Amino acid sequence: MAKTTKSDTILKKEQIRTKTQKKAMLEALVNTLGVVTTACLKLGIARSTFYEWYDTDDIFKKSVDSVEDVGIDFAESHLFSQIKKDIPASTIFYLKTKGKKRGYIEKTEVDMNIGGEQIVGMIIKDSGDE
Repeated sequence: MAKTTKSDTILKKEQIRTKTQKKAMLEALVNTLGVVTTACLKLGIARSTFYEWYDTDDIFKKSVDSVEDVGIDFAESHLFSQIKKDIPASTIFYLKTKGKKRGYIEKTEVDMNIGGEQIVGMIIKDSGDE
């Protein structure tokens, strides 16, 4: 049986501490709707440490990426609440982003003169194409 050295024990404790911190970070990200800076501040973990974990630990990265959906779901639920309260801007925003296939897109007419000849065209602004 291999002898456990002091450095092995320290390494094991550090691995356990890091695993515990990563778990706490994921919980903090859920509570802050994915806002990394706020989660780091709450836990006293440097943003650089967070991004080191994110870049080197695929399981942690996948977990963090799934938390982003929590924030989007939260925002969507509030958007639907505003639509139910008949807030026109919320309805317009929803239709411009989710109703494009039904023709709810922003259009801008452009009048131009080239060589004395008037040309009328239409530019369709689609934020998804940027």
